[in-house]
Amino acid sequence: MTPKITSSGAEIPVLGFGTWELRGTTAARAVEEALDIGYRHLDTAAMYGNEVEVGAGIRANGTPRDEIFITTKVWPNDAGDGPFQRSAEASCKRLKVDEVDLLLIHWPSATVPLKEQIFTLCDAKKRGFARYVGVSNFDVDMIEQAVRFSDEPLVTNQIEHHPWIDQSAVFSACARHGISITSYSPIGKGRRLDDPVLVEIARARGKTPAQIVLRWQIQLPMNIAIPRSSKRTRIAENFDIFDFSLTSEDMRRISALAR
Repeated sequence: MTPKITSSGAEIPVLGFGTWELRGTTAARAVEEALDIGYRHLDTAAMYGNEVEVGAGIRANGTPRDEIFITTKVWPNDAGDGPFQRSAEASCKRLKVDEVDLLLIHWPSATVPLKEQIFTLCDAKKRGFARYVGVSNFDVDMIEQAVRFSDEPLVTNQIEHHPWIDQSAVFSACARHGISITSYSPIGKGRRLDDPVLVEIARARGKTPAQIVLRWQIQLPMNIAIPRSSKRTRIAENFDIFDFSLTSEDMRRISALAR
């Protein structure tokens, strides 16, 4: 069973399956295979255009709904009061679920006041479209404002995070308010996995550099990683990170790669 973190009452598997850029039958098959491998956290979004296929993959696999944590997101074009709630309802219909587990503001809107965005997010939860709510791509100042405006606990802030980007300020702001981080592009799209630090640690553990990075991700406090792949072998490789751990020195060396 995948380990979980608890954030404002939400129990979230620390490793999820991302579906960005997966389309059509590829998306449905990948979701079905991810669940077969053991993933119990799925991440999608209205903008991804694959919620129908994600739902189809869930049903084809047959894992009970109450064992799967589903996250989706509302795009900024629907940030206002009314469109936001309708988008959340439409996501549930496309997924063919009564509610999602976690609903996020995908990106902060540049045209709708943040106070209204947070109101509509909370209202979508009250209307029964989501069990929990959160945000995505919020910086430190936006997090502080969102916490002030929200009358529901914000469970996570989904951001780009990997060893080569310094997100320490956002991590600190979220930690102050008990908000978890969900890291997308958690291995940096695989572009720097030949880093000598990662290669050395990987050889010592008998793992791949990608597995080392994902293990680093889930050992960080209140952090969740959502890698994405369309290949079953890679989906399985990304999940195979629960039979070893990194030392505090390993963690320090990997964290020091941030720029």
